[in-house]
Amino acid sequence: MPTKMKKEARETALDILLRIEEEGAYSNLLLRTALDRSGMRDADKRLVTELVYGVLTHRLRLDYAIRPYLSRPLEKLEPWVRLLLRLSFYQLLYLDKIPPYAIVNEAVKSAKRRGHEGIARLINGVLRSYLREPIKGEIPPDLPPARRLSLLYSHPEWMVKRWLKQYGEEKTEAMLSANNAPSPLTLRINPLRTTREELLSFFKEEGLVAMPSLLSPQGIRVTGGGNPAAMPEYRLGLYSIQDESSMLVATLLKPEAGQRVLDACAAPGGKTSHIAELMKDEGEILANDIHPHKGSLIEEQKKRLGFTSIQVMTGDALTLPERVKGPFDRILIDAPCSGLGVIRRKPEIKWRKEERELSHLPELQYALLERLSPLLGEKGLLIYSTCTVNPEENEEVIDRFLSSHPEFQADESLVNDLPSPLLEEAIIRPGMLLILPGDFGTDGFFIARLKHG
Repeated sequence: MPTKMKKEARETALDILLRIEEEGAYSNLLLRTALDRSGMRDADKRLVTELVYGVLTHRLRLDYAIRPYLSRPLEKLEPWVRLLLRLSFYQLLYLDKIPPYAIVNEAVKSAKRRGHEGIARLINGVLRSYLREPIKGEIPPDLPPARRLSLLYSHPEWMVKRWLKQYGEEKTEAMLSANNAPSPLTLRINPLRTTREELLSFFKEEGLVAMPSLLSPQGIRVTGGGNPAAMPEYRLGLYSIQDESSMLVATLLKPEAGQRVLDACAAPGGKTSHIAELMKDEGEILANDIHPHKGSLIEEQKKRLGFTSIQVMTGDALTLPERVKGPFDRILIDAPCSGLGVIRRKPEIKWRKEERELSHLPELQYALLERLSPLLGEKGLLIYSTCTVNPEENEEVIDRFLSSHPEFQADESLVNDLPSPLLEEAIIRPGMLLILPGDFGTDGFFIARLKHG
């Protein structure tokens, strides 16, 4: 790997990490934008992605390794200096293709470019001290389970304690490990323009390694050979990028051609377009999101896939009863949530969340159910879904709603619509499905199906 390429990649990664920390930007969106505009070769882009996700994913473990070699608190360092140390330690601890002397030299040069000679000496001293005596950052095996797992898998200790209590040690460790693994690339074919067999055959001709999803009849998992999102066929609307667990939502909603469907929290539009596909683009889908700029993302999906049945709206979902007229045959509430099921895609989530924030979300989620459920027609179906594994935002919200709304029932026939692999591993209650990260290589997801009347 040429030195110039590594240097450029490291500097770009440091800039991106700094923006994520200081501006609160999301890693996946920032990386996509930065790399699309960079003009870098694919190898450079892969290294930048590896460095950014690596530092975000293993931040706690990296800080634990760095601290013994500093004479001052890590938190007292300027953000870019702290990030430069994390970036360097990530390469030393987790990558084996870059020689340690090159990592130290490039870090010192970067410190001189961005700061001054004193910071460069600090960086040089810390890294060389680690290389002389690298055992200080090892994790003692006799720590309490929550502390040990927290350090080993770099998750906040409060989060690990909650999961240990909710899911036990074996499931918790599997979730933590899955959160640190790269996300597989999965896509959903547009059945109005192609079939899964045709697309698999095309990918094979193009050199991509792809296989059918076990969880969705429209899903394909791509494990190598290229990026389908960069191919012309994506722009032509033959498929959409979507996680497999997310594909279950529209399927379990069971929309039919000619029906009226309300998608209350729709952006960026992946589930909306899936609903349109299942309805053969016949009927009416009102796709609402609170953010106008996200409404434009739904419009882009609609245009790319060529759908006419989708009507995009923007505004607070809680005000929908004043803005739309029922009844609807189907309602989807993909509720705002803590996102603890998608940490592998956005590892910065685990560092931004605080435990006390979780207590506010169930009230909003319950309010959405209260406000929107009267819009559902007789015999209609309502799906409530989240991308979190937090019971207070999932089962407890649904249990509370059902206990005070006897006109709704949990749809026990949900189990009949689940693909067989889920029946063996997922956590299933009447009308409810919970997939944990690590169970199927998918995101963590919760889905409840309620029926009216």
